[in-house]
Amino acid sequence: MQALAPLGLSFPLPRTREQSSQAHLRGSSYLTLHTVHVVHLPEGFSIERARRAQQLIAQRVVESDQIDYPIRYAAGVDVSFKGQIAVGAAAVVEYPSLSLVEEKAALMRTAVPYVPTLLAFREMGPALMALKKLSHDYQVLFVDGNGRLHPYRAGFACQLGLAVGKPTIGVAKSLLIGEARWLDDVAEVSVGGEVLGYAVKLGSRPIYVSVGHKISLATALRLARAFTRPGARLPEPLLQAHKISVKMRKSIMC
Repeated sequence: MQALAPLGLSFPLPRTREQSSQAHLRGSSYLTLHTVHVVHLPEGFSIERARRAQQLIAQRVVESDQIDYPIRYAAGVDVSFKGQIAVGAAAVVEYPSLSLVEEKAALMRTAVPYVPTLLAFREMGPALMALKKLSHDYQVLFVDGNGRLHPYRAGFACQLGLAVGKPTIGVAKSLLIGEARWLDDVAEVSVGGEVLGYAVKLGSRPIYVSVGHKISLATALRLARAFTRPGARLPEPLLQAHKISVKMRKSIMC
């Protein structure tokens, strides 16, 4: 899957193919089969080349609002791992009811190594596969991961946003970089004097919101709040995607 090829980036994403074997998933009273796709490490993969790709990604991110209003639907995507099997999960919710409209999941066996600040190259395949399974359209995408709030200004939400071409918001559960200056329940997160994100307490613990693509930071914060139920920590699209991801991960019988 050459997700960034349409952008003219020279660094390839991992290629995928369908694996002949299938994973057993443990159900309540039965076993089901789920196709496992394989992510191949790109030829010539190196951290140096990945960093160069991140520089190109950072240059192409749009930090202004390009949203089709009124917003009716938003998607969330979450990726979790069990060994080398990645579970990508996507969910669509309706606004303002925040009711679940659709959910999909995809399994991939990945050879892409775990490298901090390069997680997008490991998680892009399963995330895109899950999103492509959705039949319902959405206007905004929430991503479990950082966007601009990243050492190279090119987190997972930026890369995924560029790949799908939709307004994308990064939502991280921990602070990767920067300093938070709190004012009530919101804090600007700055890196070298530049505000790259917001820390916001929507539940008992803060989340860290940043631009992914085609959205302003102010709008990203506003939508993160609008799509979060009272007392919840995460926006509803991410909460639903996370539930699917965890449920499927726990059910995998390797």
